Amino acid sequence: MRIERTSLPGTLVLVPDRHGDARGFFSESWSRGRLGQAGIDIDFVQDNHSLSGRVGTLRGLHFQAPPHAQAKLVRCGRGRLFDVAVDIRCGSPSFGCWVGVELSFENGRQLLVPEGFAHGFVTLEPDTEIVYKCSDHYASDCDAGIAWDDPNLGIGWPLSSTPVLSEKDARAPRLHEIDSPFSYKGPLPWERTA
Repeated sequence: MRIERTSLPGTLVLVPDRHGDARGFFSESWSRGRLGQAGIDIDFVQDNHSLSGRVGTLRGLHFQAPPHAQAKLVRCGRGRLFDVAVDIRCGSPSFGCWVGVELSFENGRQLLVPEGFAHGFVTLEPDTEIVYKCSDHYASDCDAGIAWDDPNLGIGWPLSSTPVLSEKDARAPRLHEIDSPFSYKGPLPWERTA
């Protein structure tokens, strides 16, 4: 598995090897032991899978507050999407900065979103599936979000029209309107192994 750093410290792109033949391919999308050697030691406890039927469906920007904060490992099971992570850790040198990565079934790339980062995505093809691992279980009392279109974030969403949103996402506050429950505690373990 190839590990690529992004422009946003803490987030990583993981690119699993695909072993193909006439039948298709096999890919190991997560290996605790192999990634532990790179300083990535996350205990994932839940897998989520969602389908978005329409192009331009935008979900996010979401996060779970402590004590149920979640790291996520996101991949595209079918179709294509633009995946975004935003650093919302108070005191972080990259607070309010974002990174966006195209994930697709074809490219097999995965985005590692650590705790303390908001996450969202927009679909680029019909019937796009997103599959992701979480390091904590869903907790409705810790579920929160920030506005996908916060002008202070300036996210370059690849949209050609108004996105399809949930009511919750349409009403989400801007980053400066929330008290972020996350604090910067220094570089993450996989940043220190570079």
